[in-house]
Amino acid sequence: MTGEPPASLPAVVVVDADTPGNVGTIARAMKNFGFEELLLVDPPDLDRESDAYGFAGQAREDVLPNAREVTLEKVVESYHTVGFTATTNEDARKHVRFPFRTPADLADDLAGVGADTALLFGRERIGLTNEELASLDQVCAIPASAEYPVLNLGQAATIALYELRGLAMADSQLPDVSHERADEGEIERFYDRFGETLTSVGYPAEKRAKTMRLVRRLVGRAHPTDREITTLHGVLRAIERATRKR
Repeated sequence: MTGEPPASLPAVVVVDADTPGNVGTIARAMKNFGFEELLLVDPPDLDRESDAYGFAGQAREDVLPNAREVTLEKVVESYHTVGFTATTNEDARKHVRFPFRTPADLADDLAGVGADTALLFGRERIGLTNEELASLDQVCAIPASAEYPVLNLGQAATIALYELRGLAMADSQLPDVSHERADEGEIERFYDRFGETLTSVGYPAEKRAKTMRLVRRLVGRAHPTDREITTLHGVLRAIERATRKR
């Protein structure tokens, strides 16, 4: 992932978490994916000996100790707000949890929002209430099994922040590896050689044209590299040698 650093990082808001460990897990996910501002509504005790610091990894050095306690009302007044929920409504007849976005869709939506944005995650047991969601600007839900869509608070935030990482970071630790398709002339020579090999091994003449079309479509979808085409040429040479010996 490469590009210009985002102008404004979304804040992450954790509402009424029961366990310090989940707050620490969310802080760690924020550090992993480039988010910095952690806001806490009615948080549990987060002293240095709690699970929050034990679970936070390197986020214990900055994200977690810099977290600020706020009220939900203040967040709503100050930010464009997005609430995350596992339970949605199917259509607009019940609009508190509809319409909703998935995190992948939300990333595109928020990229064009000029206002400061806050991502809100609710309680471990019940998430965000209908009353709380009604006060927010957007709703987001992570696609999951219909039989068991409810995620742990820390897991849900980690998945969402991963999907939204493009809003917070311009680069990752992964190298920018581009896939370079082999030279078209070399690919065409492979097709010619493949056709010659079909003839040399006695492949039925009436099937060759169709087989060549299938091979061309297969290789065309694969976008082979120079190394891959060279290897395939080597395989055909080996077949030709074996055929001549027989």
